[in-house]
This record gives sequence, structure tokens and C-alpha cells, in this order.
Amino acid sequence: MSSAGEWCLIESDPGVFSALIKDFGVLGIQVEEICSLDSDSFKDLKPVHGLIFLFKYDQDMKTEGTILDQTTQSDIFFAKQVISNACATQAIINILLNTKHKDVVLGSTLEDFRNFTQCFDASMRGLALSNSKVIQQVHNSFSRQQVFEYDEKATKSEDSYHFVGYVQVNGRVLELDGLKSGPVDHGPVEGDDWIETVRPIIQRRIQRYTSDEIHFNLMAVVGDKKMMLEKKIEKLTTLIDGYNDAMEEEEQRVPLAILMESLEQCKCLLNDETQKRQRNQVENIRRKHNYLPFIIEMIRILAAEEKLLPLIEHAKEKVKPQKLAQNL
Repeated sequence: MSSAGEWCLIESDPGVFSALIKDFGVLGIQVEEICSLDSDSFKDLKPVHGLIFLFKYDQDMKTEGTILDQTTQSDIFFAKQVISNACATQAIINILLNTKHKDVVLGSTLEDFRNFTQCFDASMRGLALSNSKVIQQVHNSFSRQQVFEYDEKATKSEDSYHFVGYVQVNGRVLELDGLKSGPVDHGPVEGDDWIETVRPIIQRRIQRYTSDEIHFNLMAVVGDKKMMLEKKIEKLTTLIDGYNDAMEEEEQRVPLAILMESLEQCKCLLNDETQKRQRNQVENIRRKHNYLPFIIEMIRILAAEEKLLPLIEHAKEKVKPQKLAQNL
């Protein structure tokens, strides 16, 4: 796989992925972390447009499901991964371009990309993605600043991790793995909620690893909570303002007290969502910031004031008991 174009690694964090999607120009979407595969973990997240699953990559692990021939699947968007470090953005775009919902607006960047690659096969779509300067620029804007350079050859033996997406298309659960030749069909959706079908699929995949393997991460691509809460607040406010005690069929009306309580709950949830987004924004700024000039200047000042060496000696003395305990 090529590493051309210098695509950076992206941290598996819902705040990062939500900001990434927003910077692509997409509206009506955000990403939430899933801490458990229990049904209760998904009940407050609907609609769920897709799932992003991070796992330790094992090329020898057998694929569950049937790999579809892309030449006969024109209604499914799938792009192969042809460059290194792009699997996060690859998984997101594969999910977004298979999302059809009235509240989701893809924006010009992804709409233009989808139209341009409409007649391409999976490999050509992956190549087009790797050569998209706009998408690459947004992707690389979330790279962590490296304080020191490191030798990439020294890390070749480390474990590799990979992102894949899960979506529902035409009543079937599909796995979108850029390292496969096509989408993986996991069968029809059973019941009204596709999440109930995909949960055991992911659970079985996790169980195929050894019991001491814990490096998994699952995130849900869901509707924009802030937008949905604002719409609900507007609707409840309209109902309350137009509430008339003399309305007919009184037994069918929702009591005013319940409407008021629902309105307050929505306002509290909206406040929580706003605060969460503010925290995510601060964290993303910190991820992107280059702290190296500050560190160098701080060291220079400490050295000029003859405080650096005493601090180093103090640190050495502090870790001595820990080293002794490790050698016992």
C-alpha cells in the first residue's frame, strides 16, 4: 500500500471525528462513542447512520459474510484504501456517502466527490480519494504535533490498527472495509432496527481475539443532537404558547405540565450538548497546537536562572524508589 501524499494518523475520538465531518462541510451528523454493545447504549442515539469500528488488524483472520462484486452494486458507494494512514477518513466517507436522511446535507466537497467518482470502480474511487487535496487537507489538519522526530523503522513491529464502517443499505447490513475488494454483506436486517442485527456481528468479531485483547473502539455516526433538540424545543414552545384549556377532545391532549417538563428536559440536554462541544473544541485545539517553542523557551529560562539542573537531579531522586521496586 502506498504512503504517498503523507496522510497522518488520526486519533480515535468522537470529538475529532465530529469536527472532521463538519470540516468536510457535512451538516446534520455527529459522532458518539459507544462503551458497550448493549441495546441501552444505542437507545438515545437514534437515528444511527453508521458505526465506525477500530480493531487490531490481522490479515490472517477470516472474513465473515460475503464480499460483493462492486460492478453489480451501483447503489452502494465503496472506495478501496490505496494509501496508508487514511482508513479513518476512508471509513467516514464510505459511511457518509451511503447515508440517505432528510436532515443530512453532505455539502459541496463530498457531493462533488461522489458525482465525480460515480462511474468509477472501488480501486479508482480509492485513488481519487487519495488525490483529493481538499479531503487530504482536512484529514491532516487533525494530526498531532510531534515534539520530537522518531525513527519509523523502529516501529515496524508494533501492532497495526484499522477502521471499518458498518451501514444499512437496501435492508442489508454491510461492512465497508477499505482493505477488502468490495463491501461485505452480512445479510438482511432482522426487525425494524438494523443495530440489533449488527451488534452480534461486531460482538463475534471481538470474541475471535484472545481474552487479553482490549484494544477496540466503537463509535456511532448519528444525527446532530443539537439540531434535533433545537427543533424539539421549538415545537414544544409552539405547543405551549398555543395551549388552550377550552380545546375539544381534552382527554386526547397532552397535559400542559408534561409539555413544560419535556421542554425543561430538552433545554438541559441542549445545555449539556453545548458544553460537550465546547470541551471537544478545546481538546481539538490542544491536539493541533505545537508546544515545542514553549517547551524550548521554558527550558532556556530555567537554565538561565540556574534552576534546570536542580530540577533534573530532583526528578532522578524521585524515580529511584520506583526503579528499585521494579528490580525486586
